[in-house]
Amino acid sequence: MNTPTILICDDDPVVHESLALYLDNDNFEHIDAYDGKESLEKVASSNIDLILLDVMMPEMSGLDVCREVRKTHTTPIIMLTAKGEEIDKIVGLELGADDYIVKPFSPREVIARIKAVLRRSDDQTPAQPTTIHYEGLDINLNNYSVRINGESIPFTPKEVEILYLLASHPGQVYNREKILETIWGLEYNGDSRTVDTHIKRIRQKVTFDNAAWSIQTIYGVGYKFEVN
Repeated sequence: MNTPTILICDDDPVVHESLALYLDNDNFEHIDAYDGKESLEKVASSNIDLILLDVMMPEMSGLDVCREVRKTHTTPIIMLTAKGEEIDKIVGLELGADDYIVKPFSPREVIARIKAVLRRSDDQTPAQPTTIHYEGLDINLNNYSVRINGESIPFTPKEVEILYLLASHPGQVYNREKILETIWGLEYNGDSRTVDTHIKRIRQKVTFDNAAWSIQTIYGVGYKFEVN
C-alpha cells in the first residue's frame, strides 16, 4: 500500500511543524507550501493524495487555490480557517472542498479528519466505470465528467457527485441534510444553503429545451431527479 502524501498549505511555520510531527508519527509523507501560488505549483508538480489548505494565505487565498485546483484535480481538500465564520465554510464547500477545520485545532483532530476523508475517497472510487445515461445526459463518476447533448460541461467534483446521486435514484427525494451527509460525509453544523447553491449551479449547466428529465424542488423537503 502506498504511503499517502499530504500537502500542507499554510503561511504559518508553526502549523507546518506541529502537523509534520503527527503526520510523521502516522507514517504520512508531507510536502510544504507557504503561499497560494506555491500551493498550486506543488499540486501541479507532485503526486498529492490530500491537501490541507489554509483560507488566508499570501499571494492567493486558499479559496482561490481551491477553485483553481478543482478545474483539473479531484484531490481531496480540507480547508483550514482561522475565522470560524460560517461564510468561509459555505464558500469552501461550494468550491469543492471535502471538509473544513476551524483554527485553533488539535493536530490529532486533523489526522483523524485526514484519515476519514481519505477513507471516504477510497470508498467512493468505483472498481469499474460508473455511468448514468439519460437522453441528452451522460454522467461518468469514474472520470468525473458530464456531457450534455454530447458536449463536455465543466463540473466541480461535488456537483458531479450530487447530480449522480440524484440521477441514480430517479423519483427519490433527498433533503439537504441527507445530501450533505452522503456527498460530504460529515455532520455539517452550519447552514445547508450550500446544497441550494450547488443545485442552482447544476441546473444552470444542464438545463436545455425539451429535456426528458429535470431536477425538481420539493418545497420544504429537498430535491429529486424526475424523468419526464
